Amino acid sequence: MTRKTFADSAAIKQGPWTHRHIDANGSRFHVVEAGEGPLILLLHGFPEFWWAWRHQIPALADAGFRVVAADLRGYGASDKPPRGYDAYTMAADVVGLVRALGEREATVVGHDLGGILGFAAAAFHPRQFRSLVVIGAAHPLRQRAALAVDPKGQLTASRHLFAFQMPRYEHKLTDWDARKVADLMYAWSGPGWRGSRDFQEYVRACRDVIQIPQAAFCALEAFRWPFRTAMGLAGRRFVKLLQRPTPVPTLQLHGALDRCVLPRTAQGSGRYVHGRYEWKLLDGIGHFPQQEAPETITKEIIRWAS
Repeated sequence: MTRKTFADSAAIKQGPWTHRHIDANGSRFHVVEAGEGPLILLLHGFPEFWWAWRHQIPALADAGFRVVAADLRGYGASDKPPRGYDAYTMAADVVGLVRALGEREATVVGHDLGGILGFAAAAFHPRQFRSLVVIGAAHPLRQRAALAVDPKGQLTASRHLFAFQMPRYEHKLTDWDARKVADLMYAWSGPGWRGSRDFQEYVRACRDVIQIPQAAFCALEAFRWPFRTAMGLAGRRFVKLLQRPTPVPTLQLHGALDRCVLPRTAQGSGRYVHGRYEWKLLDGIGHFPQQEAPETITKEIIRWAS
């Protein structure tokens, strides 16, 4: 089939928000901003971009917050450097974004990969966090342990991660108009959202954005780094740093029907939080709670950030 050509403009969606670029941690990030007040920084997951938070941005702004949704390094309209997808650099991106926005601290809300980075950044740089909300993700050490001890559960659910290690798999990800992106999102979604028009429109947007040049390669690099460094010095140092419980107040929200990160994998993450911690399991919801149950997630973010 004829391959379409996409540009960064595919990640620009109009709405009650402002688009701009900011420099942080040596890279240029595309962010979407609305409202005034205490900062809430929203971090998306794979294979998405900032538009994952389209339901939350105006609602949080109306609730009295300054809301910023960022395209992660390598995604959407942010820079796509060939390196920098290790957990240290991407966690530093989170802190750099807070500082570049002129704030000393923020409530960070992360989904999927964004949640993993939230856990890591809160462990490495707790002073930049007012609080943390993690959605559809497990603490990195819980994820790592589950891959080893739960072969019929999390290991099977994570088979896509092993496919990502294949050379040039980014081309398979974007073949046939990024059909694999649609397949993954369909498999991970809850049944209520999966059949909706909102799902179809959002998946179409994610398929377009992952086909921006270099975006698929960059997206996979963040998942290749843990496998490349698991037995090396960098990997052991990462584990040691994450073993220190974070004092940041943490709310963890997880879909009961999540087939990407199993609830039993995520539930043990509280052992790595020394501060106030809450766990909530959401009935009938899959891997994308902020889109499958947007009002519920918005209310929980407001409650935790207030």
